[in-house]
Amino acid sequence: MTRQLDSIKKKMLADREVRNAYAALDAEFALARELIAARVRARLTQAELAQRMQTTQSAIARLESGAQLPSVKTILRFAEATGTRPVLRLRAA
Repeated sequence: MTRQLDSIKKKMLADREVRNAYAALDAEFALARELIAARVRARLTQAELAQRMQTTQSAIARLESGAQLPSVKTILRFAEATGTRPVLRLRAA
């Protein structure tokens, strides 16, 4: 399955417009990957994390999908629930 997805991604990214749109979403995808990694390191399921954050599993799924950008308050709650602390860095492009 992963090979098929990699093949499809490669074909799609050959198109300049698709590649540019994909690159424009890189920051959102990076944040989503970091949220997932923090939850996995804490050995929590989405449901367990949701319970700790007093929200729903579907809200956690939306955060981890990158479809919804979290507020700073939500990031702080996520960090507390996973036993982590957020670090923000701004770098030159």
